[in-house]
Amino acid sequence: MIGFTLKNHYAKIISLVLITGMIAACSRNPITGRNQLKLLPESQLQSMAVTEYQTFLSTNKVVNTSGSKDAEMVVRVGQRITKAVQDFYAQNGRSKDLEGYQWEYKLVDSKEANAWCMPGGKIVVYTGLLPITQNEAALAAVMGHEVSHAVFNHGNERMSQGLGAEAVGTGLQVALANKPAATQNLFMGAFGAGAQLGVLLPFSRKHELEADHYGLIFAAMAGYNPQEAINLWERMEKASAGQTPPEFMSTHPSEGHRIEQLQKYMPEALKYYKPVGK
Repeated sequence: MIGFTLKNHYAKIISLVLITGMIAACSRNPITGRNQLKLLPESQLQSMAVTEYQTFLSTNKVVNTSGSKDAEMVVRVGQRITKAVQDFYAQNGRSKDLEGYQWEYKLVDSKEANAWCMPGGKIVVYTGLLPITQNEAALAAVMGHEVSHAVFNHGNERMSQGLGAEAVGTGLQVALANKPAATQNLFMGAFGAGAQLGVLLPFSRKHELEADHYGLIFAAMAGYNPQEAINLWERMEKASAGQTPPEFMSTHPSEGHRIEQLQKYMPEALKYYKPVGK
């Protein structure tokens, strides 16, 4: 009976520690104003992103910028989106939130219609997405959307949910040591890069709305007409009609009112819009 009581006592203590840890890990995002549960240090995620990004690039066909206008376009759009994000965060007094970011932009030869951004600004666009984007402004809408997921720590939230209590007090390194393959798959899936692994973790409605909202702003600040995002999602929906949707839509579920929401965000985004060269 005493043993049972002590066992219950310790169980309550452990539960209290876990709950306290999760509460402590819940913080309000200074840009969006939304509370987020982030159990994993951003520095750990960025470190893992460097490793996983290089592994991905070494096992896939990267399109070289020399001799490829498409690859040049991806880098050009990426650089402009990067500057827009940095300027936006500076204007809001939050430049420190981007510490550790070492931006990279790669075009990968694949039939998949997909794009993603890992922590620290590690971006990949698949060639299979370009027939749908069709132009630079639409590509900017996609990359702005993906970068928003990264800078607003959406992947951290999803990994925290996936690891749950195991992440409290242990962190990513212990999870990797205990379950390396499972944790790596969770990481790739959490950042939209897990389609080939059979891991699909759709972003939540809140994540999607944030990425749509600020993705438009970043694209506009980069000098791209944010209204092209409407045409892009119309093409996305058309591309998925009667067949398996593009991977980009599989990992980023498109609700029926997405375009309606984009139109609501448009007036704000247009305030930031200044065409390149003007």
